[in-house]
Amino acid sequence: MSQFSRLLGTDFDGQPTEDLDDVIYGGLDDPRHRDRVPGLIKLMEDRAAPARDRFLSCVALTTWGELAGYNAVMSAAKNAKLAPWYEILIDRKFSVDSTFAQLTAAVSDSDEMAEEKGTLTERTEAFRALVRIADSEYFEDKLGDLFDRTSASSLLDDIAETVESGVVSLAAREPQKFDLATQLVDLASAAALVDGRVAAKLVMDVLNVAPTHRTLVHAIPVLHRSKCPEVQQLGEYMESIGDEEVRRMVAQALEST
Repeated sequence: MSQFSRLLGTDFDGQPTEDLDDVIYGGLDDPRHRDRVPGLIKLMEDRAAPARDRFLSCVALTTWGELAGYNAVMSAAKNAKLAPWYEILIDRKFSVDSTFAQLTAAVSDSDEMAEEKGTLTERTEAFRALVRIADSEYFEDKLGDLFDRTSASSLLDDIAETVESGVVSLAAREPQKFDLATQLVDLASAAALVDGRVAAKLVMDVLNVAPTHRTLVHAIPVLHRSKCPEVQQLGEYMESIGDEEVRRMVAQALEST
């Protein structure tokens, strides 16, 4: 049996399994996951190991709130395209790397573990590293829903910086490999958890250069998350430029409490 199979292909009762999620997410409730941490760190750092094995080791360690996992996420984000596992996962829609989307989900899922293990600061820094590349790397449709209020508050300036950087790229009509405008709106919606005024401005900046149907639809969560005057004005603007579906969704959001 390979090292990978022992660490992530075997459940905590010693039974082989092909469902890696069972092991990774099972570890959140099973303290026996700690016995596998040293082996996973070694596997993740083994340059001779398959990229897939290294990546999944990082996902497991990150999900379990381990410092080594967060450090690996931050290291990967520093030089995204040089990450050892870059492009082992390819998004079907845009044919681009989607490993950072999975790493962001792992950071998000690690909240309770990070609190238990005293790594909340490192969790926030891993989030920060990921936010800072969200104007150039693909995160699927995950960014809008993965931040808790505390993380969004800590990262508000980083979110704003990244969105504005992406807006500059869109305004310059730089070639995009994926739907950057929608991703920026997803990121802005995280800001709405703590500051509706900032979120509304960021979304408006995106819509001013990319007022597409998909971008408008992805901006709807902002209207649910904040009821400040600026968000209300954003909703009214979205109604004025959106199609029937968007107008219906906006009306429902503005009427909700």
